[in-house]
Amino acid sequence: MTEEQPSARPPAVSPSDVHALAAFLALHRSLVLTGAGISTDSGIPDYRGVNRRAPAPKPMTYQEFVRGEDARRRYWSRSAVGWAHMAQRAPNAGHAAVARLESLGRLTGVVTQNVDGLHRSAGTRELIELHGDLALVVCLDCGAREGRREYQRRLLAANPGFVPDAVPLLPDGDAAVDPEVARSFAVPVCAVCGGVMKPDVIFFGENVPKARLERAWDRLAAADGLVVLGSSLEVFSGYRFVRAAHTQGKPIAVVNHGPTRADGEVDLRLEARIADVLPAAVAELESALPT
Repeated sequence: MTEEQPSARPPAVSPSDVHALAAFLALHRSLVLTGAGISTDSGIPDYRGVNRRAPAPKPMTYQEFVRGEDARRRYWSRSAVGWAHMAQRAPNAGHAAVARLESLGRLTGVVTQNVDGLHRSAGTRELIELHGDLALVVCLDCGAREGRREYQRRLLAANPGFVPDAVPLLPDGDAAVDPEVARSFAVPVCAVCGGVMKPDVIFFGENVPKARLERAWDRLAAADGLVVLGSSLEVFSGYRFVRAAHTQGKPIAVVNHGPTRADGEVDLRLEARIADVLPAAVAELESALPT
């Protein structure tokens, strides 16, 4: 397997950046919103990061997926490679720092746009996975759920000899599998009813479930600040939280490598690698707490 290697790095973190972020975290009990940029240090590619050399890959839409078997063969052949890689990834220092902030009582919750499960693995408890979780598969006909590890075993058993080499890895557990290979890929059906299986994530063209979104709004309402980590905010499902916080007069801090859609609307903007600046800021915050 291959993946894109970084071609540019953010500037070295300065003590003033660390202090500014620590001060923001100390002053506000915040909601944290995370995007793909917090997981790049775990080896998971992102869609729009400054290190991407090729145009962002076009994700499959919900409408394509449900329309026919060819699209589903294409999706699952690619996912069989990409998810195997993603499942081996571990939380990095950025995920651990978010979990530590929560344990210190500085957060009302964490809303993530990611589907990699790394916040959960790092120990975050009040977690809203806005776009779902790749660790689960759901039947579109009867609603039965299956663990992705078990479904992966069924995928590989149905496709003996499927071991693509030197396949470029893409975001969200995707991989650039040869379309010719995808055309003959066998996709297992639901073990309960024989229906169509889909990853339990929100595809483009789908809406975030109302109850999940309402929970996220509740966490923002309980916060007096918003911290965005590793998101360009190009997708409205994340950017709407910045717009709401801005409208409500709540301070906003953004840490990202590369420009974001909200750069003109925030109170603190740091161009930094999250795994560098956030753990240092949390350590400074913790050292200032009464013992």
